Amino acid sequence: MGSFPKSMKSGIFFIISSLFLVSATTQEEGFISVVLSRKGLEFTKDLLIEQAVSSIIPLQLPEIEKSIKIPLVGKVDIVLSNILIYNVEIGSSYVETGDSGIALIASGATANLSMDWKYTYSTWLFDISDSGDASIQVEGMEVGVTLALKDQEGTLKLSVLECGCHVKDIAIKLHGGASWLYQGLVDAFKGQIISAVEDNISNKVREGIVKLDSLLQSLPKQIALDDIAALNVTFVGNPVLSNSSVEFQINGLFTALDDNSASSLYNKGSLDPVPCNAPAKMVEISLHENVFSSVSLVFYNANYMQRTINKIPDQSLLNTAQWKHIVPQLYKQYPDKDMELNISVSSPPIIRVANNGVDFTVYSDVTIGVVDDDEVISVACISLEIHASCSPKISMNKLAGIVKLNDITASLKWSEIGNLHMRLVQAILSTILKTVVVPYLNLYLWKGLPLPLPRGFTLKNSEILSTNSRLGIFSDVEFVEG
Repeated sequence: MGSFPKSMKSGIFFIISSLFLVSATTQEEGFISVVLSRKGLEFTKDLLIEQAVSSIIPLQLPEIEKSIKIPLVGKVDIVLSNILIYNVEIGSSYVETGDSGIALIASGATANLSMDWKYTYSTWLFDISDSGDASIQVEGMEVGVTLALKDQEGTLKLSVLECGCHVKDIAIKLHGGASWLYQGLVDAFKGQIISAVEDNISNKVREGIVKLDSLLQSLPKQIALDDIAALNVTFVGNPVLSNSSVEFQINGLFTALDDNSASSLYNKGSLDPVPCNAPAKMVEISLHENVFSSVSLVFYNANYMQRTINKIPDQSLLNTAQWKHIVPQLYKQYPDKDMELNISVSSPPIIRVANNGVDFTVYSDVTIGVVDDDEVISVACISLEIHASCSPKISMNKLAGIVKLNDITASLKWSEIGNLHMRLVQAILSTILKTVVVPYLNLYLWKGLPLPLPRGFTLKNSEILSTNSRLGIFSDVEFVEG
């Protein structure tokens, strides 16, 4: 897999934390699922190992000292200091998942060390000492860690089941010193150097996992959409581990900021299986239609689904003169007066994910007002049943969309100006919806809904498939260190 430069800043715990965004609750349903496929696990494994190596090197090992007997020389005191692992290369690696946890194994690894040496010994006349440096090549190193993820009092607990490092052999190259010193070093210190490498690398990996476990407890539990709504990204239950994937269930419902009350209003029911023609990507993010219903409910409850329209591209449509053949009584009572339309959604929109995308049914009231001496006089109210569809898109790690108006049905709710030609009124209102309301809505929708992605990861080559009740995003990912 190559050599990893020591300039890389991120540690193993940052990347592992990207897999486990937030703490879990076990009393809720998950309306967003995130599945790491075999391809995604391989990508994650390579990234984890890369980041682990970058966090380990340079690694200072403790000083080693020992007294040895050298033939013809006698007792020699030798000290090895400044022992430093400054480079690691990984030969191969693999990841295994199962009921017991996630295992990451790097094998066939090599490492390069540098160190200083010094020896002293005494003769019957005087003391003799010398010093220098040496290089060490570690061969056949294998490092493995098995992680367990369990629900513990509402949070994900990350713990190490097994962690170890094994070194097959080392080669020492002495710079300076007598020939007898080389053999003495090899004989006396080879085992200690191997043990020092194995113990310190294992300890370093364990330290990273402990830091990660602390980080998991402090991660935020929601992602703000704006100053009105936020996405609840708390995990629900334990991750599901199979031999080819890891699946996480996330609450996934939008609520008003700092409010969790909407979570109990929805029931997910059964989900259709992933379609057999699903693309082979690293990750699948599946959103239940209730995710979209929840965000619309938040905006409805916050009274954001109403709008007064008094400026449109064809301004003549908002003058009673344009309506005199449609509603003669309107023009007769208010000749050549400006008008405004107050559009108010009368109930939370009904949102369904179907095989061809996302469908909307919106019930709203349009109150027709006439501006007379700076006073707005309500003269009629029209009930609309609006049918629209949305084509979802991925935009900068967010789920955006473009809404298309399919059809509307208009009926008279009340009138102070007599009967209306509803077919003509319906045509005018359809034009206003298409030219004013839908473009405004699309501007907002293009900002996108947040997806549960960790910082530094970007979706790449994404495809979207919709089935009954859920929208699936199939994507590769890339990591940009920043």
